[in-house]
Amino acid sequence: MKDFIFSSPTKIIFGKGTEEQVGKEVKNYSNKVLLCYGGGSIKKYGLYDKVVKALKEEGIEFVELSGVKPNPRLSLVQEGIKLVRENNIDFILAVGGGSVIDTAKAIAMGVPYEGNVWDFFEGKAELKEALPVGVILTIPATGSEASDATVITNEDGWYKIGFHHELLRPKFAIMNPELTYTLPPYQTACGVADIMAHIMERYFVNEEGVELTDRLCEATLKTVINNARIVLKDPANYNARAQIMWAGTIAHNDLLNTGRGRGDWASHRIEHELSAIYDIAHGAGLAIVFPAWMKYVYKNNINRFVQFAVKVWDVDLPYENLEEIALEGIRRTEEFFKEIGLPVRLKEAGISDDRFEEMADKCTKGGTRTIGDFVKLNKEDIIKIYELAR
Repeated sequence: MKDFIFSSPTKIIFGKGTEEQVGKEVKNYSNKVLLCYGGGSIKKYGLYDKVVKALKEEGIEFVELSGVKPNPRLSLVQEGIKLVRENNIDFILAVGGGSVIDTAKAIAMGVPYEGNVWDFFEGKAELKEALPVGVILTIPATGSEASDATVITNEDGWYKIGFHHELLRPKFAIMNPELTYTLPPYQTACGVADIMAHIMERYFVNEEGVELTDRLCEATLKTVINNARIVLKDPANYNARAQIMWAGTIAHNDLLNTGRGRGDWASHRIEHELSAIYDIAHGAGLAIVFPAWMKYVYKNNINRFVQFAVKVWDVDLPYENLEEIALEGIRRTEEFFKEIGLPVRLKEAGISDDRFEEMADKCTKGGTRTIGDFVKLNKEDIIKIYELAR
């Protein structure tokens, strides 16, 4: 077990009607905010009106930035930075899912910085200050509501890159599971795959002596799997929605990787190239990539894959050897993604095989670096994983 420092300073406000507290929470930080959100769903279902009412009751002025898309774009981040500077705003309020939150975080990074905010994502600048961010979460998936990360897509070349820094953890996250009742089944499923991927990135490590976090990872995975099946049949099941929403936060606030290191993250890097170029939903891309990655690397530490099969998927059949058990765990992972309506092959998502080398090249910066920690992967390895996912 590795030494670690753990800090998760985001205040979590969880439960029914909690969105009505947003004005009082924002008031602790600012009297003028940028209200950042996506499309029309928060207006269609009444959340926008509740937020505006709560802000006005506290005398908080706001400027709006709407139009955030999945795989959030750098151009909108730059528009937001300009708005914040022009209006002397000192707080960003994100109302939505991970794309909205990531956009808000990137704006918060860029406002105090004199250069191009993309410099941070390319490793050309060091983050020294950022505006505070608050969140009302509407889509459990990315865990961005309590993480130190933001992921942005640059339309110039279609590069999708993540950036991590403790300054990016939101000051508060308001989480009402009722706000997720209206999510379409496919969006719910994509969120489930994203949550599972965050846990699995941390689970597949070579570190020994991590029994506690192994059990936490396994329990969180089983909780998500069990409750995903419930909400896809009963979308307004509050308890099941609550389990998934809280699991999404736990999956990515770094609790599960204490003592284990940051995790592998090769599958995320490989998927980012898919969603950058083809604009596929991140969770759907992970449902395609993760089983392919598993098939490619499982022999590196077969005991960990056996443990995954037994503890998460209850594999207890009298298989002849460890390899059969490991492969059955991978098969059940893939079958679950199919069960909840996600693609598990590139062709099922309408993605051809003519850009594998380009994506692997971007992933490895022209073949000059490797990715992953469980197994170090080079450009050729990544191409082979895309081929397994074909």
